Amino acid sequence: MTMHTKTMLALASATFAFAAPAHAACGDLVGLDLGAGEVTAATEVAKGAFTPPANGMGPPPGVAASPFADVPAFCRVEMTLTPSSDSDIRSEVWLPLSGWNGKYVGIGNGIWAGSISYAEMGRALARGYATAATDTGHVGSGMDARWAVGHPEKLVDFGYRAVHVTTEAAKRIVAALYGSAPRKSYWNSCSTGGRQGLMAAYRYPEDFDAISAMAPANPMTDLMTQSMWQGFQPVRFGVELTPDVLGLVHSEVLRACDGIDGVTDGIVSSPLQCRPDLAKLQCRAGQEGGCLSTGQYHAVSNLFSGTRANDGSLLLPGWPYGSEMQMAMLVMGEEPFPVAMSYFRDLVYGGKSDWDWKSTDYRTYERDGYAYGNDILNVPSDGLGAFFQRGGKLLLSHGWSDGLIPATNTLAFHYGLFNSLPAAQRDSQLRLFMAPGMDHCSGGSGPSEIDTLGIIDAWANGGEAPNRILANRPTVAPTFPGQPPAPPREPMQRPLCAWPWVAKYDGTGDPNVAASFSCAMP
Repeated sequence: MTMHTKTMLALASATFAFAAPAHAACGDLVGLDLGAGEVTAATEVAKGAFTPPANGMGPPPGVAASPFADVPAFCRVEMTLTPSSDSDIRSEVWLPLSGWNGKYVGIGNGIWAGSISYAEMGRALARGYATAATDTGHVGSGMDARWAVGHPEKLVDFGYRAVHVTTEAAKRIVAALYGSAPRKSYWNSCSTGGRQGLMAAYRYPEDFDAISAMAPANPMTDLMTQSMWQGFQPVRFGVELTPDVLGLVHSEVLRACDGIDGVTDGIVSSPLQCRPDLAKLQCRAGQEGGCLSTGQYHAVSNLFSGTRANDGSLLLPGWPYGSEMQMAMLVMGEEPFPVAMSYFRDLVYGGKSDWDWKSTDYRTYERDGYAYGNDILNVPSDGLGAFFQRGGKLLLSHGWSDGLIPATNTLAFHYGLFNSLPAAQRDSQLRLFMAPGMDHCSGGSGPSEIDTLGIIDAWANGGEAPNRILANRPTVAPTFPGQPPAPPREPMQRPLCAWPWVAKYDGTGDPNVAASFSCAMP
């Protein structure tokens, strides 16, 4: 046998070993040394056979539900991680039993976490990735933070530690099963998951090669203050902001701003250029219905104009025009959004009986919320230097019509980050894409399906930084729980252009096809 033949056989053997891991070892992963933690179960799951554990709760905002019929056979590894004496982090790693692509992707959470994002794990697994997710150290609906009362280590686990130790353990498990560590590691998530991705880049820059952070809930302490402000407005003026009222506002926003991109399609393409005259919606003498009362007008105006102190000074940005329909989740309760209310009631003010949420100055909210949680929950925009220095790629994105997290927060974060980086890094390693008509993480009147994972994978493997990506609109429109299904919609494509460029209709061609649009400065 010649040396050349021996070399070729060795390469073939190595390739085969990479493509066909030792599947029989799945059960042997129980007992694997994870340091501070243990593998509690490792079982093979047949194609389409996974059933998520019943928890009595639907998926939280930012974590979509999904069937598992198309999920291929995999090794399901369950583990408990204990980086502190008060940690009880439940995480899972899913590994394809065939067709592993040699890469790993981490999946995040929605709101206050409390559950594992099985649906998102299934989507990654179906594409050949090994994947992992965590409940971040507690179990719950994600709508309140009472689990952290008296448990500062659990808040640290939620803030940043749980994702890191899960990532470390997952990579160790991948190597144990396949005999090889992942060639590339990614983070792909939205909402709290978007913030978790930014946090990983900030605190643990070696964990991921590329990160997609969509609609990141960051700075989280600012978002809690902003959410309180939104819920305060209808109570402040003694009015109701029902879906009908918000729909009236939305109609006027569309009338004034829909055609900015050159086509009238029910989508606000450039909210920062939008200048609707909401004052014309106020009721005239004797008019009832189809108009805004004086109180409703002031309440609605404050949703867009931003969080303000008692002296009227602007503290934090408001929501963009076009996001009013999804704001119903923030403004229709007797109290502000439970996620924010719990942050201040249960954590910042520690159950103080003399705290009155209706009379507290919002300068106080901003200051106290920041002082309590900044070191654990927030990611500074100028703190990602080490991640970019090692070649990390960051894809930021946000739906313009997101009614839960204002897209303006992501714009502000990107502005600070962009200006903190050397030109070469920001030009080749950072991109921001804003999606017109897209709600929180998905849904809305515009195209909202974006292959963020495919984009960062291609980018991290030698592709150029994307300047134009494709978004598709599903033909099935989302509805509120309990509502009948909406009629099918026409398919729609749009190009999303790297910020600050925007998509403009060319004036000819099908407006539902991306090729009919060009990227231009607004």
